[in-house]
Amino acid sequence: MAAAKKPIEELKAEDVGLHTLKPAPGSRKKRKRVGRGHGSGTGKTSGRGHKGAGARSGAKDRARFEGGQMPIHMRLRKLRGPHKKMSMPFEPFRTQTQAVNLQDLDRRFDSGAEVTLEALVAAGLGTRKDIPVKVLAKGQISKPLTVHAHKFSGAAKEAIEAAGGTVVVIES
Repeated sequence: MAAAKKPIEELKAEDVGLHTLKPAPGSRKKRKRVGRGHGSGTGKTSGRGHKGAGARSGAKDRARFEGGQMPIHMRLRKLRGPHKKMSMPFEPFRTQTQAVNLQDLDRRFDSGAEVTLEALVAAGLGTRKDIPVKVLAKGQISKPLTVHAHKFSGAAKEAIEAAGGTVVVIES
């Protein structure tokens, strides 16, 4: 008669070792063996149902298969150019910035004002959190302003400095 196994709690320190290791209860499961008779629960059609594309050999059961419609990796645009991976979707590599135009700065701020990110938000500009602000040259600026932003277009930088203002690039 084989000796009864002791619960893990009752084992002594010398009994614990690589020879006593076993998986946690319920963590291991037997492999499903399909097509092994009615009693197995997966006999006859082997869990594939009756007829249809899923019942045929070579059925598309891969994760990215979408039932025959155009898959998402083919619907998205691709990066173009000789030094890029041609098959990569375009969107994950787009740089996100929120645009603030010179005409908006001219309308909302007084002459000599300090235009910080907080001041922009208070004025209703650049309100999206954690997205860099870029100042663009749409419109005219007639006042000297000290503008703090993450990026500036070349024309916007020239226009601000021509009006007597200064440009401060925020490093993020």
